[in-house]
Amino acid sequence: MSDKKLILVVDDEPDFASIVQGNLEKEGFEVDVAYNGVEGMEKVRTKAPDAIVLDVMMPEKDGYEMCKELKADEKLADIPVLLLTAVASHVTSTRYSHADGMSTEADDYLAKPASAEDITESIKGLLGM
Repeated sequence: MSDKKLILVVDDEPDFASIVQGNLEKEGFEVDVAYNGVEGMEKVRTKAPDAIVLDVMMPEKDGYEMCKELKADEKLADIPVLLLTAVASHVTSTRYSHADGMSTEADDYLAKPASAEDITESIKGLLGM
């Protein structure tokens, strides 16, 4: 059995998810990837990760919905969530906003483009490493 921490990356952009995955694996984490919130919740319920990197704008179930669902489930509520979004605070053409991101129960929040290094440092912080 591995003592590596499992990180779930949930992002609908395969290239970005792959970069984050590679960087986290270089740091010694085990990484699983989901490409939308529905798939992300399925993976969390199958094998709860130690932390989640969660994009906001995704098809089927967005990051806000997934985060809310996680934090409402007493079995999953303690999993640290890093919320990522490319939503600019001045963009009014979408239903997403930074205020929405800040008001979720996410444990940390980074605006894209966040570097893979910033994401790794945030995850380490959330895990007390």
